Amino acid sequence: MELRQLEAFSRVVETGSFSRAAELLRVSQPTISVHVTALERELGLTLIARTTREVGPTEAGRILFEYARQMLDLRQKAKEELYRFATELSGTVAVAASSIPGRYFLPRIITAFQKRYPDVKFDLRMTDSAGAVEQVTDREAELGFCGTLSDGKCIAREFTDDNLVMVAPNMPRYRAYQHEGASLRRIASEPFVVREVGSGTRRETELFLRAMGVDPAGIRIAAEASSNEEVERLVEEGVGIAVLSKSAAAERGNLLVIELPAVKIRRKLYILRRKNSILSPSAQVFYRFAEQFYHRNSEQ
Repeated sequence: MELRQLEAFSRVVETGSFSRAAELLRVSQPTISVHVTALERELGLTLIARTTREVGPTEAGRILFEYARQMLDLRQKAKEELYRFATELSGTVAVAASSIPGRYFLPRIITAFQKRYPDVKFDLRMTDSAGAVEQVTDREAELGFCGTLSDGKCIAREFTDDNLVMVAPNMPRYRAYQHEGASLRRIASEPFVVREVGSGTRRETELFLRAMGVDPAGIRIAAEASSNEEVERLVEEGVGIAVLSKSAAAERGNLLVIELPAVKIRRKLYILRRKNSILSPSAQVFYRFAEQFYHRNSEQ
């Protein structure tokens, strides 16, 4: 049984007329007859009693009419619910984010987005860059924000960037570096605090060191941390120096930023979505909004 056959049958029962049913459905009267006849043939039952004076349902027709009405009502409810889903942005968008975009960039985007779409909520999952890629790839999150390019299963688009800087404890020796300068060789001999393998910050640290002419495999690692907050605390305590996002360093007023004029590294930050995935309407609008947010604001 097809819905269009049930709809034609139901309109005939409701109006008591093949011609009136055809008018309501904006089809020809023969089309209505074909649909009703096809139903009767499939069920092996006469559904409509046709006489010269009236048209009405048989007993079998009355039974089918009750179910047909429920199915047609359910179809209409489904259409209405899907329309609301597509046009009224609401619900929850799952977002996986590594520490730098998640702490310093994404909150501003979400705040601006929710001023325009207050019924959209976010399930923000903090992880590292590899974890953000993995969650998007595995469909655990619709979107990801990270500082590393994705694998082949994701589309990565740059949404902003951030400078990388060298940071050190606020101690006399490092304050001398800050005011008097220090050779790259001397900086490279210091103990380092680094992020764990797999984090975007770790990869960018290695890029930064190579830009200094230093082999990352040759530095002395004093500590390895699983978050930028841990890196910042360890540096503050004097464990070593580190390469951090400028946004992260600016938030910690007691970290010294050591300027290295010869080394300028801008770290790109990306928004991810899975290839060939169909985003929910809210996620689709947020994706476009986030992709352009910092570009729009930089032009203002």
